[in-house]
Amino acid sequence: MHYSAGNYEAFARPRKPAGVDEKTAWFVGAGLASMAGAAFLIRDGQMPGDKISVFEELDLPGGALDGIKEPKKGFVIRGGREMENHFECLWDLYRSIPSIEIDGASVLDEFFWLNNDDPNSSLQRVTMDQGQDAHTDFKFGLSDKAQKELTKLFLATREEMENKRIDEVMSAEFLGSNFWLYWRTMFAFENWHSALEFKLYLHRFIHHIKGLPDLSALKFTKYNQYESLVLPLYRWLLDQGVNFQFSTTVTDVDFDIDQTRKQATRIHWMHNGEDGTTELSPNDLVFMTIGSLTENSDEGDHHTPATLNTGPAPAWDLWRTIAAKDPAFGRPDVFAGDIDATKWESCTVTTLDKRIPEYIQKICKRDPFSGKVVTGGIVTAKDSSWLMSWTVNRQPHFKQQPADQIVVWVYALFSDVEGDYVKKSISACTGEEITREWLYHVGVPEDQIDELAATGAKSVPCMMPYVTAFFMPRRAGDRPAVVPEGASNFAFIGQFAESATRDCIFTTEYSVRTPMEAVYTLLDIERGVPEVYGSTYDVRELLNATARLRDGEETELPGPHFLREKLYDKFQNNEVGKLLTEYKIIATP
Repeated sequence: MHYSAGNYEAFARPRKPAGVDEKTAWFVGAGLASMAGAAFLIRDGQMPGDKISVFEELDLPGGALDGIKEPKKGFVIRGGREMENHFECLWDLYRSIPSIEIDGASVLDEFFWLNNDDPNSSLQRVTMDQGQDAHTDFKFGLSDKAQKELTKLFLATREEMENKRIDEVMSAEFLGSNFWLYWRTMFAFENWHSALEFKLYLHRFIHHIKGLPDLSALKFTKYNQYESLVLPLYRWLLDQGVNFQFSTTVTDVDFDIDQTRKQATRIHWMHNGEDGTTELSPNDLVFMTIGSLTENSDEGDHHTPATLNTGPAPAWDLWRTIAAKDPAFGRPDVFAGDIDATKWESCTVTTLDKRIPEYIQKICKRDPFSGKVVTGGIVTAKDSSWLMSWTVNRQPHFKQQPADQIVVWVYALFSDVEGDYVKKSISACTGEEITREWLYHVGVPEDQIDELAATGAKSVPCMMPYVTAFFMPRRAGDRPAVVPEGASNFAFIGQFAESATRDCIFTTEYSVRTPMEAVYTLLDIERGVPEVYGSTYDVRELLNATARLRDGEETELPGPHFLREKLYDKFQNNEVGKLLTEYKIIATP
C-alpha cells in the first residue's frame, strides 16, 4: 500500500488482485468504516459482494452517522458531521455511490451541486446576553503571546506533544481567546484533551483557518447524515449482495501469533442470546472496528433525562479482550478509562410552535424554512454556563419532517455545571428543561420560556459517555496500526486505528481512510490511497493562515522610514517578498 496525489492514480482503475476469488471478508460493526471497507473490496478489490459479511450489534447500519424518527420521542440526531473539500478518501468513495435523490448522479455529484448552489457560512457565530451579538466580529483576538504559543505547538514534534494536555502547553491567555472559543466548540475539544490531537488538527486544517470564524470552510449534506450518507451506501452494498447480520455482537477474535506472523483464526459472536463462532482460514479477511464514540448512548425524552450508562460496553470490551493478546493491539483504557473526561450530552429539539423559529431567524439572519443554509454551523452562547452551542441545518433535516417544524441540534461541552435559567446540569435535565435553557439563550422572554418549552417543542436528550474518547492524551502505540506488523489476514479500522498518515480523527474522512488503507494493504491493490492534502507544506496556505491569525494586522518592518522603504524595495524584487506583501504579512511603507 502506498499514498498518491494527483489525477494519475486517482483516475486509474486497478487490476484484479491476485487470489481475490479465493477470499472472503468479515467486518465487525456496520458503521461508515465497515461499509466503506466493503465498498473498496468490491470496487477496487473486485471481490463479489456476496463474499462479504458484516456483523452489527444494532438493528440498523450507520454507527455514529445517525438520524432517525422515534415513534414516541420524535426526531433524534446524536451529533452532526462537518465536511470540507479535501476529504480525499471520502469523496473517492462517494464518487462511486449512486445518489438516491438524483437519477444518474453520484452522492458526490449531489453534494457538490448542493454546496455550490448554497455555500455555507455563518452570519452570527457567537452570542451572549440571551441571544445578542457577542461582537467577536469574526476575529480571533490572539495576543502576541498566544500567537507565539500556537506557533510553538505547530512547530513541535509529535513526540513532544505525546501524553500532554492542551492546558499544559497553552496558557490561560490563549484559552480565553476567541480562537479557542471557535475551535473548542466546533470540534468539541476540552482543555484537558490531547495537545497532540490539537496539533494534528492545526496541520490538517491549516488551509481553513481563514474560514474558522464564519464557518465558511464547512460543507454539509442536504439531510441528516443517515439519509444523506449511510442510506445510499447501504443500499448500494445490498445491491452488490453484501450480507448484513444485525443484532449480532462480536465478543472476541482468536489469533495465531508467533514471532513473525499474526493470523486471525476465529470470530466469537452472540446473536439473539445464542453464542456462535465463525472459523477463519488464511483466505478469510477480518476488518475490526474497535471502540465507539456512541457506545452506551442513552436517550431520554421530553419528560425524562438521559442517563449515564457506565456498564458493560461491547465495542470497548471487545477491544480490551483483543488488546490483552498482543501489545501491538493497542491500549483501549487510555481512551475509555475516564468517562467523566470523555462524556457530553446533546439534545434534538423539534419546534412545534411558530414563535420559536422567529428567534432562530433573528440570530442567524436567515429564514429557517427556506430550504437553504440556516445557521451555517453551530452558534455558541459564549456566556452559557454549560458552554451551549446549537445549530439548524438545511430544513427539512428529515424527509419525514412536517413543513412547519424545525429540527435543532443542541449540545453542551460542560455536562455537570448548573445552567443559567434551569438551575441544573444538562445531564440531570429532561428534554423540556434543556429546551428551556436553549430558549433562554436564544432570547425568548423569560415569561414565555416555560410555556414554549412545555408545548412548543418536542426534545430528545442523549448522553454519550465516550463521545470524545479519541481526544484523550495519548502516545505512540495506544492505538494499533491499521494493519499491525506481521498481520496476514486482519486489520483494525475506524477512529481508534492508527493511520500511517498525518490525518486526524473525529471526521468522516478518517472513518473512510482507515478501511481504504486496510483493504489496499491486505489485497495489495495497485493504486495509491489518496494522501492527506498537503496544505501544511504550502507556503501560500501558511502565510494566509498567519495573516488571518493576526486578524489582518500587518507586521511593520524595523527601522526608520527611509530604511523601511529600502527593505521593502528589496522584498519586491523576489518571489518571497511578493508573497509576503500579497498575503499582507508586512505593511507597505
